[in-house]
Amino acid sequence: MPSPDPSHPAVPDHARGYEGFGGTVGRTTAESTPWWPETPAAPPGAPNIVVVVVDDMGFSDIGPFGSEIPTPNLDRLAGSGLRLTNYHTTPVCSPARAALLTGINPHRAGYGSVANSDPGYPGLRLELADDVLSLPEALRANGYATYAVGKWHLARDADLAPGRTRASWPLQRGFDRYYGSLEGLNSFFHPNQLTSDNSAVPAESHPDGYYLTDDLTDQAVSMIKDLRAHEADKPFFLYFAHVAMHGPLQAKRSDIARHRGRYAQGWDAVRERRFARQLEEGLFPPGTRQAPRNTEPGYDVEPWDALTGEERERYARYMEVYAAMVDSVDQSVGRILDTVEAFGELENTIVVFTSDNGGTAEGGPEGTRSYLSRFVHHPVPGDWEYDVAHTAALIGSERLGVHYPRGWGQASNTPFRFYKGQTFAGGVRVPFIVSWPAGLPRAAGDDGIRRQYAYVTDLAPTLLDLAGLTAPAHRHGLPAKERDGVSAAPFLRDPAAPAPHTAQYAEFGGHRGFYRDGWKLVTLHKPGTPFDDAEWRLYRVDEDPTELEDVAAAHPEKVRELAAAWEEAAWRNTVFPLVDRGFSGAPQRRPEEARLSRPVRLLPGTPVLERYRSSRLVQYRDFTVEAELDGRAAGDDGVLVSHGDPQAGYVLYIEGGRLRFGYNAYGRVDVLDGGTVPGDVRSVRLHAAAASGLRWDFTLSIAAGDGPPCTVAVLPGRFQLVGMAPWTGISVGRDARGPVLWELRERHGTFPFTGALRAVTYTPGPLAVPAEAVEEIRREAEALAD
Repeated sequence: MPSPDPSHPAVPDHARGYEGFGGTVGRTTAESTPWWPETPAAPPGAPNIVVVVVDDMGFSDIGPFGSEIPTPNLDRLAGSGLRLTNYHTTPVCSPARAALLTGINPHRAGYGSVANSDPGYPGLRLELADDVLSLPEALRANGYATYAVGKWHLARDADLAPGRTRASWPLQRGFDRYYGSLEGLNSFFHPNQLTSDNSAVPAESHPDGYYLTDDLTDQAVSMIKDLRAHEADKPFFLYFAHVAMHGPLQAKRSDIARHRGRYAQGWDAVRERRFARQLEEGLFPPGTRQAPRNTEPGYDVEPWDALTGEERERYARYMEVYAAMVDSVDQSVGRILDTVEAFGELENTIVVFTSDNGGTAEGGPEGTRSYLSRFVHHPVPGDWEYDVAHTAALIGSERLGVHYPRGWGQASNTPFRFYKGQTFAGGVRVPFIVSWPAGLPRAAGDDGIRRQYAYVTDLAPTLLDLAGLTAPAHRHGLPAKERDGVSAAPFLRDPAAPAPHTAQYAEFGGHRGFYRDGWKLVTLHKPGTPFDDAEWRLYRVDEDPTELEDVAAAHPEKVRELAAAWEEAAWRNTVFPLVDRGFSGAPQRRPEEARLSRPVRLLPGTPVLERYRSSRLVQYRDFTVEAELDGRAAGDDGVLVSHGDPQAGYVLYIEGGRLRFGYNAYGRVDVLDGGTVPGDVRSVRLHAAAASGLRWDFTLSIAAGDGPPCTVAVLPGRFQLVGMAPWTGISVGRDARGPVLWELRERHGTFPFTGALRAVTYTPGPLAVPAEAVEEIRREAEALAD
């Protein structure tokens, strides 16, 4: 290749490695000119961008949207910014996060459902494809530092363990740093696994006073401070995706105390007060009516006054915990704002606050103190315990996983109908605040309310537009997939500007919807029934935002028009095939995952196994756990193996020289005494035999000297741990992270085994529950765990 400078000798044709070099090259530096590639730099004055996404928070849960929960920091944000009252998202979380971070419709991005399965279809691949360009990738190409904190849930759970692809993890999708929970939920006091950048955090336990929201906020604040210590002018993008408000509902005692007694009047009164405030604030036009309590079977809510005194007291406690979690999120927002303000940058920082979907009904009609048990639906035996009773004083604490009854879910979604998971407004219409004092100042007379339709795919193009940035046209050498979202900047700047987003499809779990120009076609699909036009309901949502008057019969031509438009949009966005949940032959996992159920020998010191890998060794089957020992000396005590946490699990341990087996069935605890462990013990074995009624019969045995294993104790007929249980994975030689038995943790901490433990071997048997029942339980539990 010829030298760029003709006065220097040409680089010979056979030379390699000089392609693309912009300087000149001779035999010595005296004959050469150096050159450096240009480093991406943001335009002068480019704003910082902070996007805060909360999980499962309904339209009315914060002060600026009608709530009684004090949220002074969000009030402050709304006071300087804009409230979008007609902003829509997807019915569940992974699709919303994919759409938000890419500007691409969820099915086209590969997320027609949550990232807990893999049915094998393009719209349900549940991993970001190579040609999907993300917002952080676009911002990094424009000179931004990019940080993600909190819930990710855009990588399949089968890919969260060592040795699996990380192609859909945060750092591979444009973030410089990441800290948080890759799955759809977590404990707030004892997270099952946290990830820092590309690796699991090797925490064995968490200190007293630990709370996940505080931890995430500490990390976010640290990232901002760290950047400013090194780069004074580089703008940053912080994506803070809270694990709150997803269940299990847990909060700090000090936060709960501030809300004690706030909900004694019940959900009916709360809904009325919230709606009155919404009308006062002008969030809805005069004449808007609040939706009545949901009455459809499976979605229905009891009148508060029809509940017993004990129910009212307990249900109010659940909501006090929820309010404390909202309070905690608001405190977190305040810490972020204060940090940015301390650097003098708040005026030139775009801050967005929103939710991934509406409030949830996952707690069922009566709520639960056994969160993972509530996930398990049919087919289960009729005596399945969805709520193991515990004293009210434990509600919200680290010892329980609770969730509120769906009556509070409808209050969360005031003034709308239905919940997360449905395509009605209760599932998809959520709060949205945007503030940028330097770039979106409010003119005199502007109340800061925007009523134009907007959709979650609009956020990425809006932020790029506001910041004056252009996204790359390619990703990893491939043409980047075209964005579906459009910029909302025109009506953010001018309240009279029309909404540029005029049509949008929706689909999740067979529930369908289509919006166009103030009309909305929607279904409430019943699993196992046909996907036909008889399901459609039609609402004029520009006049009837709470979707009360079905006008399908009066406008059959509009139903046909919008139904045809939905069909076309579904094909254009990779929605088909629709998942027929009544079809038992539909696989939900890759056949290759069968390898995760092979026997495995675990050595002491093995890091805690990832949740999904651990579950495949025990769920829906017989299994044997054998701990190999080289005898036991006096004083050798501790945990041999543990799997789970306070939500559900089992632990095999030696205490005071006696073998014990603790089994925690979603909060109902048994401790089996296996007697004194002999000094010449060579193995301890736990065998679980799957029995009818989704139960296990446990047998505990000891092998000593040259003799055969001898049964020392049995525990029959205990409910199996299925669905998303156990939540914390397997640990060998200690009870790491969340304790299976609370009292054991109080006595000994993680209780590491002090004796000669050689290994623990898991030997799974074949599935003992019909495959179609396994698929149905998994599908329903995984859909809720988002």
